[in-house]
Amino acid sequence: MDCTKEYEKIAEQFCLEGKVLGIEPYGNGHINRTFLVTTDKKRYIMQQMNTTVFPDTDGLMNNICLVTEYLKSKGEETLDVIPTVDGKSYFRDEKDGKPYRFYAFIENTVSYQIVEDAEVFRSSGEAFGNFQNKLAGFDASLLVESIKDFHNTPKRYEAFRKAVGDDKCGRLAGCQVEAEFVTARKDTFSKVTSGLSNGEIPLRVTHNDTKLNNILMDAVTNKARAIIDLDTIMPGSMLYDFGDSIRFGASTALEDEKDLGKVHFDINLFRAYTEGFLSAVHSSITAKELELLPYSAYLLTMECGMRFLTDYLSGDTYFAIKYPEHNLVRTRTQFRLASEMEKSFEEMSKICTDCMKKYS
Repeated sequence: MDCTKEYEKIAEQFCLEGKVLGIEPYGNGHINRTFLVTTDKKRYIMQQMNTTVFPDTDGLMNNICLVTEYLKSKGEETLDVIPTVDGKSYFRDEKDGKPYRFYAFIENTVSYQIVEDAEVFRSSGEAFGNFQNKLAGFDASLLVESIKDFHNTPKRYEAFRKAVGDDKCGRLAGCQVEAEFVTARKDTFSKVTSGLSNGEIPLRVTHNDTKLNNILMDAVTNKARAIIDLDTIMPGSMLYDFGDSIRFGASTALEDEKDLGKVHFDINLFRAYTEGFLSAVHSSITAKELELLPYSAYLLTMECGMRFLTDYLSGDTYFAIKYPEHNLVRTRTQFRLASEMEKSFEEMSKICTDCMKKYS
């Protein structure tokens, strides 16, 4: 079904430069529907926002506007929210009730889907570290949680225990080893949440989706220009962003690799990312945050594996799957990585300390 005419009517609600020449699907995102809008003067990104995943559209867009305006005030290139003709950050279509937003298209950039080498990963660490550093002076309490308790690992554990108790799909017997792996580590999950609660760890702006493809690199210099996909911007700990980057990028295999012999934690990639990250945040990171960087990689890996296992036990209601055991396979890759990280804590800590000394 061709919806171009309807999308053109949506575009008319925004302060665009020029006449719309074309609207076409764009990118590989799975949450929002994304389109490239071309006018006779500029290009734009239009998104139909997913209200199932993000029901609080006002809060989400307020988060994005606050953070991007702050970054602009610091001279940073960032997403440019295009207002509606009546000055709002998004438009809700009366016909289907869906919210739409526009960003200026950031020209002459590329993004990478996978970590191709250590230098690319080092650059991504510097980019996300710079993102943290530039926002160090921002009052994160002004932001709302677009997904409540997203990285509250103790609550993720509670959800896991409920899924184990319910065993609604009769799958527990086939993943008892994995369930016991989680339970044996239940006392290791609260260091960050406790630190945030008692003030030992500062509340910061967190991106919460620090994958490599959320960095736009300059097409000529290959240097990071802008961090995108800000829907999960929330108050939290920088440890969440660092840990998830390592979980995703310092693995030698894909997240759903069936052959665990191929799944390993690459300490050299950890070193590369840490060097890049600390080169940016050395002036703003606290001693406690530095101490917990290795732990954060373990924590976010355990949390992700726990979420996969919870979904598997609950009937695969959250993560998209391609076959019945998909979430269990994902669980096993994460737990393999976590177990190797546990054995590497001492080396990881030394890397963090040595890197920090370079910039002190």
